[in-house]
Amino acid sequence: MCARKLGRYREAAKLMKDLIKEFPLMNVLNVHENLVEVLLEMQAYSEVQQVLAKYDDISLPKSATICYTVALLKARSVCEKFSPENASRRGLSPTEVTAVDAIHRAVEFNPHVPKYLLEQKSVVLPPEHILKRGDSEAVAYAFNHLQHWKRVEGALTLLHCTWEGAFRLIPYPLEKGHLFHPYPACTENADRELLPSHHELSVYPKRELPFFILFTGFLCTFTAGLALTTHQYPGLMARVARIAMGWLSTPVMFLLEKVEAFVPSRLWHHLTRA
Repeated sequence: MCARKLGRYREAAKLMKDLIKEFPLMNVLNVHENLVEVLLEMQAYSEVQQVLAKYDDISLPKSATICYTVALLKARSVCEKFSPENASRRGLSPTEVTAVDAIHRAVEFNPHVPKYLLEQKSVVLPPEHILKRGDSEAVAYAFNHLQHWKRVEGALTLLHCTWEGAFRLIPYPLEKGHLFHPYPACTENADRELLPSHHELSVYPKRELPFFILFTGFLCTFTAGLALTTHQYPGLMARVARIAMGWLSTPVMFLLEKVEAFVPSRLWHHLTRA
């Protein structure tokens, strides 16, 4: 890491490769993630792909670095020609669908990262310890990798257009999960302890119900309550209905009187007869 900080990227990459080769158990220290970041700084995308091919395995633990770097490389192959207008008109090509799927996969793993990459939230210095899939991991990833996304022209545009669609794929309730285990509910409390107090903590987005569903639910509840009240108190509800009809008929009668005042009586007589 000292060589990395000094800008000696090739030396840093060689040291990390040697460590991974000679001490495989050091993977628990995430040396391969540091190697990915160094290779991205060198723009050695083919070597990054080789590292990801080894570590983006279903049997190995995932991280924001792994998932979002996969998405970055997929986006890099299509983002130069990607246009939201063209995509909405002609649909997505197979390679664009693959890139969007990779973005959705990354967002499901850690949904806090996109807002930092798109600079909708400010990035603070990452904490000493991070929590996988939490806001602390998102802060650390964006702090170290934002420049790599900016370097790939069009990658952030593709991310901006597609990342929120991931939440439509995640089952509801969230306990079911989709591509990964369900998002842990304990991350918010842990992140509050890891991140500074002045940082506005990012929480898991809540799924909002459409207005039509809310309106339908309210209408059904109101109708059921009205029917139950009418069954229990028929006399009272009959008086209430007559009063309500009187209130509703008042403006209608007022409008009819105004119309009669302005329309000639002979014409009004013909209209009423018709």
